[in-house]
Amino acid sequence: MAAWAYPSLPAERLKEKEEASLSNELQWLLNSLQGTLASLRDGLQECYALLTPNDMGSTLVLSSMRSESVKGFVTRTGSKIVKGDVQLRLHSLPPPRGSPSTRLCLSSDPAAPELVLNQLSTVRRLINDSLDIVDISTYTGDSRDASFISGQLRLLGDNLAEARQTLKGEGEGIKQPWFEGSADGNSFDPPLPPYLSFHLSISEAALVLYLRTLEPASTESTPATSFAPHLSLGGFSLRDQLFGVKQPAHDETGDVFQWRGEEVRVQEKVRVESQDPSLLSAMAKISALEHEVTRWRAALSTLMGDESD
Repeated sequence: MAAWAYPSLPAERLKEKEEASLSNELQWLLNSLQGTLASLRDGLQECYALLTPNDMGSTLVLSSMRSESVKGFVTRTGSKIVKGDVQLRLHSLPPPRGSPSTRLCLSSDPAAPELVLNQLSTVRRLINDSLDIVDISTYTGDSRDASFISGQLRLLGDNLAEARQTLKGEGEGIKQPWFEGSADGNSFDPPLPPYLSFHLSISEAALVLYLRTLEPASTESTPATSFAPHLSLGGFSLRDQLFGVKQPAHDETGDVFQWRGEEVRVQEKVRVESQDPSLLSAMAKISALEHEVTRWRAALSTLMGDESD
């Protein structure tokens, strides 16, 4: 930073004036930041409200786009799925006798295992921690200490970045692998069919459902032309029953996974997603807050002479 003074001053005196000017600018910035912290608090509270359970919840359609493979809905309240009804017509999952599809209904029994979206629980925790950081910066710590405020802004920015990445589903460890995080079969009534994985996650602020039909890795796959001894017209064509069903190709074909203590292969894999307006709004607000924090961090670093931040 360069400075000029008229009339000209000795070098030492000029240096003192520069430091005094920088100190005044820094204090002005720190004072102005208190108003910004209040705005950040309001924005964080809005984000938290979007992720807080309410009476209405968000009902989201989960249906495959170009087929009848998946048709249904789920209702999200906070970080939990509290209601769900999904109809499946998968080649590798024969429906019950007399029914054209397999129905998955979330159990209403209070004792049933809950279906929790861990990513949303993480985002709520990060937002709550961010609110604590803002309160400490405003009421508890020394709001005139530039080093303290700089550290608080860095921590706040890191929390917001992690919350945004979690809603986007980006980064290592953000999403739990399907073979570790599949829904408990007893969360449904009746329980899920054997060797069916029901896995929910968040990606780009949308709810994503992956359904996988599995088979033991030790089982040899049935050739596509094998004869089916038990003929049934329910759900599939006679041709499929006579000559076997050709399983759709997917990116996990042939891979072996450890699922519930057993090595399995994926027979069929279906992905459906549903945009969640509340999550989209929360991610947009978090991104805007993160940008604002980044701007203030840059301004504070400039006046502090800290080029590393």
